[in-house]
Amino acid sequence: MSTDIDELLPDSAVNLDIAAKDWRDAICLAGNALKESGFTTDEYTNQMIETVEKMGPYIVIAPGLALAHSRPSEAVLKSGLSWIRLSTPVKFGNTANDPVSLVIGLAGHDENEHIGVMSAVAAALSNPVKTRELAQAKNAKEIRAILKS
Repeated sequence: MSTDIDELLPDSAVNLDIAAKDWRDAICLAGNALKESGFTTDEYTNQMIETVEKMGPYIVIAPGLALAHSRPSEAVLKSGLSWIRLSTPVKFGNTANDPVSLVIGLAGHDENEHIGVMSAVAAALSNPVKTRELAQAKNAKEIRAILKS
């Protein structure tokens, strides 16, 4: 990844094998991790949920994977990622790619950073070997190492 994944995905932004009641709860987990890591305010989490309510579950970009995000706004303090691996997958309403077990929260400070971070994540996740390794990673350090490789 061209951007510094160590800064974009700190330990505080990674939660593995936690439960979510539904897709809204899963997005809240991703949003809380972004907020706790200093990337966003609470308002960004609300914006991510509103985006899915308005646009549908297009954020479910691959089988089992949702890229939760909203447009760059004042609620984004700086660009960053959160990584939420759910203990039990949840449905977002995307028939092709449900249920979702990995929710990556994406906060882009501006349009260019937003697109750059998204494409870097997509490149790593389009590799089936990396995807399997990421699903079994035990902590944030392992996840960052896989994304960098």
